[in-house]
Parts: sequence; C-alpha cells; structure tokens
Amino acid sequence: MKTSVAMCTYNGEKFLEKQLDSILNQSLPVNEIIVCDDKSTDSTVSILKQYKEKHPEIFKIFINVDNLKSVKNFEKAISLCENDIIFLCDQDDIWVEHKVQRMISVFNNEKEISVICTNGHIIDEHDETLNVLTLWDFPQFVLENGYRFDYFNILNLNDNFCTGATMAFRKEFKKNILPIPTIENVHHDGWIGLVASLQNKLFFLDEKLIYYRKHPSQQIGNVFFENTEKSRNNITSYMSIDKEIKKFKDYKKFLKRFPEAYYRNIGLAENLPVQNEFFKENAKEIKRRFEITYKEMKSTFPLQSFILKISDLFSGKRRIAR
Repeated sequence: MKTSVAMCTYNGEKFLEKQLDSILNQSLPVNEIIVCDDKSTDSTVSILKQYKEKHPEIFKIFINVDNLKSVKNFEKAISLCENDIIFLCDQDDIWVEHKVQRMISVFNNEKEISVICTNGHIIDEHDETLNVLTLWDFPQFVLENGYRFDYFNILNLNDNFCTGATMAFRKEFKKNILPIPTIENVHHDGWIGLVASLQNKLFFLDEKLIYYRKHPSQQIGNVFFENTEKSRNNITSYMSIDKEIKKFKDYKKFLKRFPEAYYRNIGLAENLPVQNEFFKENAKEIKRRFEITYKEMKSTFPLQSFILKISDLFSGKRRIAR
C-alpha cells in the first residue's frame, strides 16, 4: 500500500520541523506528503520549502490564496492526496516511529475497516510527557465500567473521540466525506468519524502512536484532563451511556439522548443539501436504535415504562415523531 500524508499548516514554525522529521523517520516510509499552508505569516513556508528541496520526490506544497481555516484546509489537503492510505497530520505533534507501519498492518488485516483512529501520548511545548487522562483513554474505562463503547452511539449521542491527528483512512473513503460540511462545533475529524460509524467502517486502535502536543497557541485540541480519580469518574460517567445490563434509570438516561440527536440530524439534512442523504440516513439509524431500546425497556420494565410514557407525553422527553 502506498501512503499519503495530508498536513495543514498555519504559523507553525515552532514545532514544524520535529513533526516533519518524525514523518520522514518512520520505520515504513511514507510515499507522499501534501502540505496546505493557510497563509502563514511566520517562517513556516520557508521551512517547508527547505524540506521540499531535500525531498522533492515526497513533498508537494500548496499555499492558499485565501485563509480557509482548519476544516476547509484539511478538505483541500485530503482532496489532493493520491495514494491508498491517507494519514491526517497536524503541524505540532510527533509521530511514534512505527505509527505508519502499525496502522498499515491493521488496514491489511481488517479489509472491512475504512477509518482508523488511535490513542496517543500528551507532551508539552518542551517535549515532556504529561501525566494526564485523554479522551482516547476512555473507551477502555467505559468497557471496564460495564458499558458498551458503540462508535455510532458515542459519536451521535455523546462526543467525538476521533482526533484527526491520530487518523488514517482508505483513499476510496474520500468520496464519502468530501466536501466536508461547515457545522458549528463539528470539525473535519468528527465528520469523518460520524460517516465511518454510520457505515460500520470505523476502528479505534488503543495504542499510543503519536505524541500530541499541548501548548498555548494550538487552535483546537482539548482532549486532555487531570489524572485524578474524580476526573476519571466524571468523564467515564459522561461517556458511559449504553450499559450492557440496564436498570430502569439507565434506560431513562440513555433514551433521552436519541431525540436531540435525531432532530439535530433532521435539521442538518434540511440545511445542508450536499450532505442531505447522509443526515437523513443517520437520523433513520438513530430512530431505529431508539425504537429498539424503547422496546427493550417496555419488555423488561412494563409498569415503570407505562408510567414514564404518560409523563413523557407532557414533558416531551424521549419522544421521536413517527
């Protein structure tokens, strides 16, 4: 398999060389590095040109005429990649030496998987590893807590745990994600994760394959939390929505999530004509899962479910129009 790296830069001079060196020093070399610079005003472009001079067969550098911002800049970079597997890349992290080799191995062994995201270390601006919890640690915590970590449910009913800097996907998947819609609080990685989860083509690899940098000037990337028992319990509780064996209160809590997600997708389908079919299908799947879960609750707790149904008629909770 040939590989492409889709990298976006903007005023990234401080950490850029370490990121580029870690890509070039992979145990399995990459075949192409596409860099889209979003009108940097520092020495970022100069650094990129130096690397292109040394590695002209690998680097392709594009300087945007207008400032596209992160989502549309990644859309451009992805569209320009030509090889079998596309790795997304920020400008300020460091890749573990065997990242590409390990992820390619998974793609080779799991033919039905189109998108992979991974765990990672957190480092500061001095390359020191931080003792923190991350969103990527919580799949394991959730499973240990007796809950399912269903990719579709987590991404639609809860939060995004797929970070672009850890992500790679097959070239054929580009047609499913481009163009990337402009949605408030949904970044390119969250969009890719949503599409992949609906198609059951997403896989989380619980291995730390990048050093993800925490520093004052990063644009986005709040994926870390204090490494305390309280923090772990709070976030695990927040991410734990689908318990394997549910009590009645678990059903009540879980079912409340579906209507909000359903109507959000219906609204997006109406307002985003290019992605209309995706959001309609996503809403349809959310409704299907809601109905299955509601039937489970009624079968297991018939009396409580009847009383809850009457209450919800007045409150509007746990209701999706037929």
